[in-house]
Amino acid sequence: MDNPGVSHFVEAGKRAMAWHAKYLEQMRQCRFDTIAVHGVYSMQEALDFNQGSLIEPVYMSTSQGYRNSDEMEAALGYMIPTWCYSRIANPSMYYYEGVLALLEGYQTGLETSCLATASGMAAIQSAVDPFLITDPKKPGSKINFVATCQVYGGTFQQFAIRKEKENNIEWRRVIHSNDLNDWESRIDENTRFLYGEMPSNPSLAFFDLEKVAKLAHKYNLPLIIDSTVATPALLRPLAYGADIVVQSVTKSLATSGFSICGAVISRKNIVSNIDNDEMKADFCTYAKLLPNRDNGPSISPMNAMLAINDIRTIRTRMDNVSTSTQQIAEFLETHPEIEGVDYLGLKSHKLHDLASQYMFLADSEFDPRYGKKVNRYGHLMSFRVKGGAKPTRQVFDAFQRIYRATDLGRIKSVATIPAISTHSQQGAEGRKIANIPDNLIRLCVGGEHPDDIIRDLSQSLDSLKGKKIAFSSPEFSAGGASSAKLQP
Repeated sequence: MDNPGVSHFVEAGKRAMAWHAKYLEQMRQCRFDTIAVHGVYSMQEALDFNQGSLIEPVYMSTSQGYRNSDEMEAALGYMIPTWCYSRIANPSMYYYEGVLALLEGYQTGLETSCLATASGMAAIQSAVDPFLITDPKKPGSKINFVATCQVYGGTFQQFAIRKEKENNIEWRRVIHSNDLNDWESRIDENTRFLYGEMPSNPSLAFFDLEKVAKLAHKYNLPLIIDSTVATPALLRPLAYGADIVVQSVTKSLATSGFSICGAVISRKNIVSNIDNDEMKADFCTYAKLLPNRDNGPSISPMNAMLAINDIRTIRTRMDNVSTSTQQIAEFLETHPEIEGVDYLGLKSHKLHDLASQYMFLADSEFDPRYGKKVNRYGHLMSFRVKGGAKPTRQVFDAFQRIYRATDLGRIKSVATIPAISTHSQQGAEGRKIANIPDNLIRLCVGGEHPDDIIRDLSQSLDSLKGKKIAFSSPEFSAGGASSAKLQP
């Protein structure tokens, strides 16, 4: 390098990265809970640079100052690690990305990296857009991607409207996601990636992840998995061959509901038929420093920090809410007003055995309460009320403890009717192929005692028999609870 001043900073950067790599390797040897609690924030960093702060500081700063022009040149040329500008990087973002990369890569033996985004939808866009470019060797060819139709309503809109309708990129829909032939029949030379959501929201679709990953790699394609419902506490898709994982961290990982945030986590050296070695070598770092630098879907430092604090307890929370949801699903399964229950933990579910091959509580074999690997199926379930849309809305409106909202993963139990909320925009035909009928209620179980949620479900279902309920939503005014007379 011609400039000795720049070389000085580059060499210092190399020493810092070598220390960081050694520290990451030490963290990879720790148990899941330890990683969730500490992440990549080291004691040395706390004592040497952050005045001994036990908890990661929030760096509410737009940009980084530099010692001189040489350091700025090295930093802005990506020759050394840098925060430079918070649209690209920030220390709080770094802590957030670091812990999620380690958790998704836990016990996989893989080196992983993470890209922080402002939302789960931004994470999906960041994960798929680098592959959806025109091949200069095939001018005029129409590119496509293969993805399940059992996806979150926002994902459906991004694929069907933003990609297909507005940009003429074909979404080839997999209707039966556990049928390998359904996947393979849609792949051709212009396919760019395979995409699936598992378990899916709200229909709990599931497929043989390992087989679909092998199929993707057979055609030199990456497999992208949205694992928001499971979180790395119950399922780590990279361990089974997936190349990229999408997380709407807003949901289960950041359970408090204080922040909107997303993440993309990838293994190093992903599979792709795109001629871009830099992208394949480290997808998340490539996306961070180039496309996302220019498009700007970055997370705010405060939202990153709020999410980190929730992530620290993800394993124990997912254990707790999974066991509660199992109990609630078993109650609903035998209720005379219920047509059917979708929960992978039920032995009656057609995908129960398959899900049981993949969904395990992290480190349960080292937990003295269990002493072996135990299955856990998450906090999300759906149930169908007999009689169609009208009684379904009646039951829904009668909830007293369960919040009516289009959210999930909260510490408080939340329910919605997807046909009129999260999946309304995809239309009746789109909901039909995704198995989302009008009488479906999606329930996301929170941290309450399951007896109290069962009691609320029981009294709401009793409303179908004309029984009086203690509290009804019409008591609220349009202005909200602050202007309403609340009756206990």
